[in-house]
Amino acid sequence: MSIAAVGRPLEILLIEDSLIDARLTITALRKGLTQHRLTLVFDGEEALQFVKRSGVFARAPRPDIILLDLLLPTKDGFEVLRELKSTPDLATIPVIVMTSSDAATDREKCQVLRVDDYVTKPVNLEKFLDVMKRQRKHLQDDVIFPAAR
Repeated sequence: MSIAAVGRPLEILLIEDSLIDARLTITALRKGLTQHRLTLVFDGEEALQFVKRSGVFARAPRPDIILLDLLLPTKDGFEVLRELKSTPDLATIPVIVMTSSDAATDREKCQVLRVDDYVTKPVNLEKFLDVMKRQRKHLQDDVIFPAAR
């Protein structure tokens, strides 16, 4: 029996410079029940071009949710987060920080910058999927979710 769905896939922007961590995140997302499309960018500058739809990303979809590593080349995650949250059109996109840093100062900086959730690596699959489920409340009504059985 198949599960009926209505709407469009969840647009996820993964900002991660480590291919290993990106692969783990992608695998975890595949195990979740939400249909999605994922775009992977490798540095902070590229991420900002994507969300602002500039240059080669002029036709990029607006992300419904952003998964952000803090330790990135060109612009770090804090710079990306600062710019996202200070731009009115982008500030409403939920951002989940995914980082190997469990430092209290990093958590505090993220809290000040209004991050929506904070996950430490290596990512625990169940906890990560719980974080994704919590973010559903921020998402638009036309995003696909499985219909009730």
